[in-house]
Amino acid sequence: MVKVTVKGGTPEGCESLCRSCSRGHIITGFRASEEEVFCRTFYIEREIHFPVRECTFYEDKRLASKTEMEEIAWHLRSTGKPWRSPGFAGSTSTGTEPETTVPEAGSSVSTRRK
Repeated sequence: MVKVTVKGGTPEGCESLCRSCSRGHIITGFRASEEEVFCRTFYIEREIHFPVRECTFYEDKRLASKTEMEEIAWHLRSTGKPWRSPGFAGSTSTGTEPETTVPEAGSSVSTRRK
């Protein structure tokens, strides 16, 4: 048997980029031949009649956008003290631990803050 290799030919079995693009609009029917693909990059949606290998407007919908990353980000606030860098602080380092005293007989518990 002779094996024939074609360089630069059409690849088989590759999926279109439109399936993972955030701008792709795919309508699929019950049969394999029933599929319509639209691109929402343009002002008016355009129908795409072939599987897309490369696209300059491709935007992967599996990755978070900059706006989505900003929404889930933790915001660090400065303490207002120039010698301290912004970040997380433990409860003991803030100096806001409550101080309790032992109650005397017949009196209530008193709690005061520093």
